Amino acid sequence: MINFNGNIVLKDSNILTENRSFLYGDGVFETVKIVNSKILFLEDHYFRLMASMRVVRMEIPMNFTMEFFEEQILSLVQRNNLTQSSRARITMYRNDGGYYLPVSNEVSYIIHATPLEQTLYSVKETLYEVDLFKDFYITRQLLSSIKSTNKLLNITASIYASENGLDNCILLNDAKNVVEAIQGNIFMLVGNTLTTPPVSEGCLNGVMRKQVLALAKKIPQLTVVEEIISPFDLQKADQLFITNVIKGIQPITKYRKKEFAIALAAELTNLLNEMITA
Repeated sequence: MINFNGNIVLKDSNILTENRSFLYGDGVFETVKIVNSKILFLEDHYFRLMASMRVVRMEIPMNFTMEFFEEQILSLVQRNNLTQSSRARITMYRNDGGYYLPVSNEVSYIIHATPLEQTLYSVKETLYEVDLFKDFYITRQLLSSIKSTNKLLNITASIYASENGLDNCILLNDAKNVVEAIQGNIFMLVGNTLTTPPVSEGCLNGVMRKQVLALAKKIPQLTVVEEIISPFDLQKADQLFITNVIKGIQPITKYRKKEFAIALAAELTNLLNEMITA
């Protein structure tokens, strides 16, 4: 028996009592976008998930191929009539048992999907204000670059942003350098130089980050670099934007008292959509 919200119930009626992802954050996940029954950037998502599982020493099932990954997601999306535009999350977690030390490295997974309003990516010309989040810091280590189910820092930062009327927050690492936004990688344009922090600074090894870096390098007038960004550099920026697979490219229009243009974000979004529809 267990106490659940003040009621004594059978332990078996609450599947979370032994779930390691719930108890210890012992899980990793991927969130993908599906457009017209196709998972965008499937290969990148698959290999990042496999790499994440290896980092935390999970056993990868022999049948867990990219084709299996694709079939499991699309079958759920089709069953729920979400093939036109949707997001799906697959969470891999170590099987029940043990405390900090698991009794097994074997895994289970769960997939859920929800609809999206838009098929292609778009840039909205509306106010999008951010500020720094300085209550907690991201550590510069390999674990910070993977999508684990331990996201308390991001949750706390999201609450801070909501309480302060912000659309997002910029997260810092233990060296007080810019890492990323709450739910995406960050890019900064100064003159003709587009900069994003290197993964070694603790940022997520984002799938959309990879796409944007590749697309930006095709724009002749741009110099694209992965370098450290300090909070002071943000004040010198001409443009700032955030990237993730679900939203695409989100321009930041205001940071503290400075306002920013959105031209590059719009140009990259057009290139991204051309790549998707090609």
